[in-house]
Amino acid sequence: MENEILDKYRLAGKITAKARDIGKDMIKDGVTYIEVVNAIEKYMVENGARVAFPVNIAIDNIAAHFTPKHDDKLVFQRGNVVKLDVGAHVNGYIADTALTIEVGTQTWRELIKASQDALVVAIEMIRPGVNLGQVGKMVEQTITSYGFKPINNLTGHSLERYKLHAGISIPNVEEYNTGKVKPGDVLAIEPFATNGVGKVKSWRNSNIYRLIKPKITKNKDANKLLQAIQKYRRTLPFSERFAYRFISRPDGALSKLRQVRAITMYPILIEKGDGIITQAEHTVIVTEDGCEVIT
Repeated sequence: MENEILDKYRLAGKITAKARDIGKDMIKDGVTYIEVVNAIEKYMVENGARVAFPVNIAIDNIAAHFTPKHDDKLVFQRGNVVKLDVGAHVNGYIADTALTIEVGTQTWRELIKASQDALVVAIEMIRPGVNLGQVGKMVEQTITSYGFKPINNLTGHSLERYKLHAGISIPNVEEYNTGKVKPGDVLAIEPFATNGVGKVKSWRNSNIYRLIKPKITKNKDANKLLQAIQKYRRTLPFSERFAYRFISRPDGALSKLRQVRAITMYPILIEKGDGIITQAEHTVIVTEDGCEVIT
């Protein structure tokens, strides 16, 4: 990897990690989701990065793909198990990280530790030539040693410039015929643990979108939003909050762009057995003899 690109990844990682920790410190009983999200995303922009994807806030049995709207009134409540998933990019080079916070209680301390320890084990294994199925095996063994289950249909993923999911998957269970990593690969490793059945399903539509293919419509607001997506987001995910920056009432434009299949909406993912989920995530760059954690 060229030094210039490596520097951008490292800067993205530094900013993302700090933004994540700002969010972690803010999450308390009675604080609104939107306060936390706005603070995180503001920090990224003010410190030389851009938002790689809308900050995800996943509560209890929700695994991923929820972010508040610009006027959301939702607040954190005592006992919530909150997954905070944050990503920033510098000129398209992305860092992705997540952690789990339990608001005001310690009921799920062991479940949180299970995903944290699984992440540590996975990172220790990452080096050129490692079989990713064996990484998944160790993640699975670590989580099951706590008496919980990994989420078997969620995986970590490789990152490339302006590509959040770039083709390589890092499983959270043992798999065969998986790929091997090489120096220069950038990987987001993210074990998920649950006291449920170990599988997620699509629940309902979220507030997170992604461009599929630009398509001009007869709707002026939709066309204006499409131009903004192409200019500022490319293929990176965006939210209603992003659309609201350009259109005062974005729901109609978003609906029109979905209707013509210019954009797609991510479904909110929930645990199939209604179990509580925890998550831990870091981004690493594979080196000649191991990996460098950048978040």
